[in-house]
Amino acid sequence: MISVEINGQKLEIKDDLLLKNALEIAKAFYIPGTTTGILKTSGKKEEATSEYKILTTKGELKIELFGDHTLWTKFSHFFKDLKAHWESRYAIAFGPFETDITVERSEQKYNRYDIFLGTGGYDQKNAYLMIAKDKHVSDYGGPKGAVLGKVISGKNIIANLKQGDTLLKIEPVIKWETLLNKITTQDLNTPLEDGMKIFTHFNVDLINESPEGAEHFLALIRRKTFHVGTFSNSFISDNVLQGEGCPYEHWDARSEGSVVVRTDGQGNGRVYIYKEDRTSSPVHSVVGHVSHGIELIKIAPLNSTLAVVANPERVMVQGMTFKDAEKVLNLRGLKLERRGYTDDDAIVVEQVPDTTIGIIAEGGVTALGVKADKIINVKFYDDLAPITLDFFRHSLRLKDRPLGPLPIIYTYENTFLFRPEKEAQTYKEINPENTPKGKIKAGEIGVTNQAAKRYGMVGVKLIDDDKYGPTGEKFECTNIIGKVLEPERLKGMKTDDIIYIREVS
Repeated sequence: MISVEINGQKLEIKDDLLLKNALEIAKAFYIPGTTTGILKTSGKKEEATSEYKILTTKGELKIELFGDHTLWTKFSHFFKDLKAHWESRYAIAFGPFETDITVERSEQKYNRYDIFLGTGGYDQKNAYLMIAKDKHVSDYGGPKGAVLGKVISGKNIIANLKQGDTLLKIEPVIKWETLLNKITTQDLNTPLEDGMKIFTHFNVDLINESPEGAEHFLALIRRKTFHVGTFSNSFISDNVLQGEGCPYEHWDARSEGSVVVRTDGQGNGRVYIYKEDRTSSPVHSVVGHVSHGIELIKIAPLNSTLAVVANPERVMVQGMTFKDAEKVLNLRGLKLERRGYTDDDAIVVEQVPDTTIGIIAEGGVTALGVKADKIINVKFYDDLAPITLDFFRHSLRLKDRPLGPLPIIYTYENTFLFRPEKEAQTYKEINPENTPKGKIKAGEIGVTNQAAKRYGMVGVKLIDDDKYGPTGEKFECTNIIGKVLEPERLKGMKTDDIIYIREVS
């Protein structure tokens, strides 16, 4: 038998089992094809760490020890479930606990965020672990050289700590460069070894202060995956929604595990997850924090795909019938208010509030329904027109939503012309791409490229044409991006009607 740990769950299993067997036994959340991280902690270098996490009832701090660690090593086993016994404007004290330190009756200098030992009544058996809130000079009855280290992250937590709060536990910070054996794999036939720690996914807790940013993140992970498109020592990022706007909402330090959206400049719309602490930024809005699986984040290689679970999960009923939407919402204790076409078979095309956090706060959704014949299913030619499709999906918000509205601006004979509600010509140049050769087929969707004045126009024809494209332009001015699967649904549509595009594979 060997001992392994899967997403924090400890298992005793037979020593001849493979990774897939262990995941089945643990009933672990896993998405086929995603990367699993494995740590062999027995391969850790014998090297003392100087950084520790302090978990409190108000949040997490990180400290770095100074110089000689003797006092810390000797007494750190006491630093668990310690209540804040007293506080002042200058310091807060957790304890007491019993020591044999040498008490000094003299004032000492303390800098803001110092962490040090003190005593009550100069009694070594009545010791406290203390944190300085501000720079000051005082006599706390601690030993000479009582300052053990300094808080290096989570400093905002200190101001919120009050008498009665609890220091829950202290954990060493693993220096990942000291791990000799760390594995990432998609191979479920990987053999297991005693002591392995396995991570199949990570969890993110979203914050209420960033409803738009949280929705941006939920749209990014709508398939419960995060693609590592950029990799560095301090962060990974998923770049799929780069270029999609997101407002700045929440100023906070980019601490380890922070999930952050860039809201301006180069990389606007990218989602970052931080592996190390960084200061706050006026162009990086914090939207959540990794609550489990930071180890997977830290060892994930470039171009890997990671499984992710968000809390709360996204509330998105667009594209569903009213009947199905009501079932989904009821399971989450949310109400549905119908408007527009309200029969059970109506397809939801809009929902208010527009964000998951807003919906949860209000306890329900007001949804607009339309008849199913207003939904136009389209198969896109991603391999033939990727740049034009990037423009088109951006215009209709198909990058983050199941449906996109497309107003009809003109119809004639068998031709329908559309202009997206969201202007996107400045988003990306529409150079010639997948222009027709010989003829266009009935039902194909075309976008006018920059060879013509009306670039960005979208069109569909219900008949084959060997002279003009779906937008009525010459072939060299037309990029073909996909095919409508039920073109007959366009018959009878008129100017100012709105259809809703749904991408199908």
